[in-house]
Amino acid sequence: MTRFAIFAATASLCATSAAAEIVKPTDVTFVDGVIEASLTGTPGDPAAGAEIMDKGAGNCIACHAVTELDHLGFHGEIGPPLDGAADRWSEAELRGIVADAKQMFDGTMMPSFYRVDGFIRLGDAYTGDAHQGEVEPLLTAQQIEDVVAYLMTLKDE
Repeated sequence: MTRFAIFAATASLCATSAAAEIVKPTDVTFVDGVIEASLTGTPGDPAAGAEIMDKGAGNCIACHAVTELDHLGFHGEIGPPLDGAADRWSEAELRGIVADAKQMFDGTMMPSFYRVDGFIRLGDAYTGDAHQGEVEPLLTAQQIEDVVAYLMTLKDE
């Protein structure tokens, strides 16, 4: 029974320290638009990142084309194609761009996916009313890491 108690306590401490590693949107440090360290301390999952690229929270392909994801249908042309993204930007640069592209690209229309403050006029979905309560980021810290992991697979051949 003592070994079980020690194991349970160790597992609990590990879970607590892992949860403590998540950087809140308000605590993110950008240096010239770049976020050097992981937001979670956990590697991103490229497969999960590819799913986020489609409709839903990320919906990256609404603005960007990705040849590998042609099976998903409509791809936008507002943003640059993401083919070869890993050759153009480092992992830290991609993390900064996905989290809040406005830190790197002044005037961009790309949404800030990991930001919760500083908005000029935040609405309540499609109601026409002002937002009430706390603002949640469009993507979680782990979703940011997943998208970055997927983008790091997009290399020119």
